[in-house]
Amino acid sequence: MAHHDHIAAYEADLNGQGLRIGVVMSRFNREVGEGLLSACLDELIALGVSPELIRIATVPGALEIPLVLQRLARSGKFDALVALGAVIRGETYHFELVSNEAGAAITRVTLDSGLPIANGVLTTENDDQALARMREKGSDCARAAVEMANLQKALP
Repeated sequence: MAHHDHIAAYEADLNGQGLRIGVVMSRFNREVGEGLLSACLDELIALGVSPELIRIATVPGALEIPLVLQRLARSGKFDALVALGAVIRGETYHFELVSNEAGAAITRVTLDSGLPIANGVLTTENDDQALARMREKGSDCARAAVEMANLQKALP
């Protein structure tokens, strides 16, 4: 790496102070959604995000998440957003349709709005997989939201 030392790099910045974060959580598979939310909020606060600058909206299911993300993004009141939920094969008719549509729509909102959105919509085979992954995924999303919000501010 020594020959790259003279090239400026954007460093990962996980300082959440002053950042305004919106979180949209699906209530379908509520236990998983609330586990994701709890871990996400714990990590956001640990990174220095003020609880007063966090807003949470809940929606019935994963397919309702993108519309609310879009409204929050358009409001201009947030530095980053987080999508949380679970689509579980054993409980969801047309599992592939729901998981693919939700994922593609979240990505589209990100690119259309230019606002970072951390996608914490788990797609798993069963409840046990979702419950096992929810805390780590919720924390990961908090870190991604903070890092990407800071990177967006740093980029030209």
